[in-house]
Amino acid sequence: MDEFDKMPIAEMVAVTVLAAFFILVAFSFFFGIVYLQAEFVFAKTFKRPFYVHFYPLRKKISPEIQFRLRQYSPFYVKLSDRHKAFFEHRIHRFLEKYEFSGREDFEVTEEVKVRIASVYVMMSFGMRNYLTPIFERIVIYPKVYLSSITDQYHKGEFNPYMKAVVFSWEDFVAGNDIANDNLNLGIHEFGHILHHHGKMGNDVSAVIFMETYDRILEEIAHPPNRQKLLDSGYFRDYAYTNQFEFLAVILENYFETPYEFKSNFPVLYSHVSKMLNHRH
Repeated sequence: MDEFDKMPIAEMVAVTVLAAFFILVAFSFFFGIVYLQAEFVFAKTFKRPFYVHFYPLRKKISPEIQFRLRQYSPFYVKLSDRHKAFFEHRIHRFLEKYEFSGREDFEVTEEVKVRIASVYVMMSFGMRNYLTPIFERIVIYPKVYLSSITDQYHKGEFNPYMKAVVFSWEDFVAGNDIANDNLNLGIHEFGHILHHHGKMGNDVSAVIFMETYDRILEEIAHPPNRQKLLDSGYFRDYAYTNQFEFLAVILENYFETPYEFKSNFPVLYSHVSKMLNHRH
């Protein structure tokens, strides 16, 4: 009779359960590595993750917030009922995660929070990892403010060192209310956040974002392509300040005048769609 046969039944069960546990952990670890490698190969090939929306404990929002979304987010209104539920879950999580604070006696109401959150959720809706640690709070001034960083008046800014995105509410609202002038402060500043997350993050959505944007930069580096962009006048001059501003501006155009964008620059439009995993 070997040592295992001499063990009490309780100890035999404990040893068996422990062995099964370690085998399960080892298998899960191995499966996780295989899964990640397979998804990255898939993402590099098709420019999308295996899945985007999976919420075992889906959060719900109040009827009041739903009303605000219907009022201020055309993107949300056009979604199917299923995707509306996903959008609402993400709104709930966004409001739960990020801190809002007003300056110069500005009152941060529920409407303010929902309008801001809806812009970010719209932009990141095709990304699985949408709650980024790149920023932690949203600061809102009533109108144009004097930046403590640049000592100049700003409508908005993203400060990666303070992990804060700042808006002039007057200009944020104007950007949303005028939907086809390619000037949208919320999209512009959140574009900077997505860009920084793409550079700093290692999740599959961040990788897709930056690989596709690098492809865009390579293509516009060719003089004929760049000249075509300049000659068109479609993107405002501020886009050509640097790579960060170029991305923020093309995202404004992408969401505000998508049909014109696609008609004038179909290849660039396709790249941006893949970069965000927005499929139109």
